[in-house]
Amino acid sequence: MTSSVPVILIDDDRDLLKATAQTLDLAGFAVRPFAAPLEALQTIDRNFPGVVVSDIRMPRLDGLELLARIRAIDADLPVILVTGHGDIPMAVGAIQDGAYDFIAKPFAADRLVQCVARAGEKRNLVLDNRRLREAQSSEEEGLPLIGQAPVMQRLRHTLRQIADTDVDVLLTGETGTGKEVVASLLHRWSRRARGHFVALNCGALPEQIMESELFGHEQGAFTGAQKRRIGRIEHSSGGTLFLDEIESMPSGTQVQMLRVLEMREVTPLGTNEVRPVDIRVVAAAKVDLGDPAERRDFREDLYYRLNVVSLFIPPLRERREDVPLLFRYFAQRAASRFGRAVPELTAAVNRHLATHDWPGNVRELGHFAERFVLGLEPAHEDEAPLPSAPSMPQAGTLPDRLARLEAEIIRQTLREHGGDVRRSIEALGIPRKTFYDKLQRHGIVRGAFAERDEA
Repeated sequence: MTSSVPVILIDDDRDLLKATAQTLDLAGFAVRPFAAPLEALQTIDRNFPGVVVSDIRMPRLDGLELLARIRAIDADLPVILVTGHGDIPMAVGAIQDGAYDFIAKPFAADRLVQCVARAGEKRNLVLDNRRLREAQSSEEEGLPLIGQAPVMQRLRHTLRQIADTDVDVLLTGETGTGKEVVASLLHRWSRRARGHFVALNCGALPEQIMESELFGHEQGAFTGAQKRRIGRIEHSSGGTLFLDEIESMPSGTQVQMLRVLEMREVTPLGTNEVRPVDIRVVAAAKVDLGDPAERRDFREDLYYRLNVVSLFIPPLRERREDVPLLFRYFAQRAASRFGRAVPELTAAVNRHLATHDWPGNVRELGHFAERFVLGLEPAHEDEAPLPSAPSMPQAGTLPDRLARLEAEIIRQTLREHGGDVRRSIEALGIPRKTFYDKLQRHGIVRGAFAERDEA
């Protein structure tokens, strides 16, 4: 029942501070001890992801004053007060003023550990709900780009930097990673937001009508052209043109598209009239167009013309820490759409979220959340058991293969020890901090392996 929740521990009695910190550290918490409350306050902000445990009787700034200052920073941050017997009435009053709980001295170690664990779970839910509200607020303006993984934070920062530059952008990433979401945000965050965002999937249109869709045509330009049609390129003038799966574009159309990008003008079918267009092109590909073997028939000059700014959208398996947040977002959205309550998560679903590789990425996770809300998702109890010894990954670079092997060894060790941190660390033979760093790096959710989830 351990946790990696950060705990700020405050007590002016250094002996008691050391002993309590050791108790919490052995239970798996990331403890930051402070003998001075003012010094501790400087480390607390609205995004602090943990719990505060503080003595009440302290010089200069007592626990009640500390509580008031913390609540001014974030009223939802759990504060647990440690009290002497005579301070219990005072502590009860503090509960009414917003303290999470109080513990009377002398206290059993289990009492403190359980209280901090519950407070940590509450804090996680509060922060997740805040992120979801931010995501839903973003969705009102467009589609959200959810994720707290460092790679997603850098991606959002880059999008903000280039959104207003009018530079053409090439997006790469696997199917379902959210390339159209990124393209839409580039449009919405730019001064082109008042213009049209025009999306075209180059792999979904037959070659025979691709040219007409892109460049438009005049009445009578070909059999069946009964009226004039404005093409997607011209329609997006003043806005953004998003070309998805551009690697599927026919070779003849690629030549014409190259001219559009160089001259910023189009000539519709059936006319010699040249029409200027003010467009920004965001193209997306499932393959690495910089690799000749993957590029195949795609024109190299068109690739270099598009590749002014290149952004990679990471697959979900490379940012596993975002899976729980994304799942909750999709589940809440599905519940609202279907008029259902979000079901309680089972151990099997938690385990699936933590261990599945999500080859379909965010799109697959969203569909899984919808089936879960509708009660159509099986419990996954009948999934084949993982092998007793992890097998060596055969694909990828050496660092990638070693990272995947390391992650599987950690998961298997957690599984063998029912999620018990102390026993897992002993079995792996690594320091506690290293263990938690690796959990975060590989996106491993320790709670998915805890024995209490099996009950």
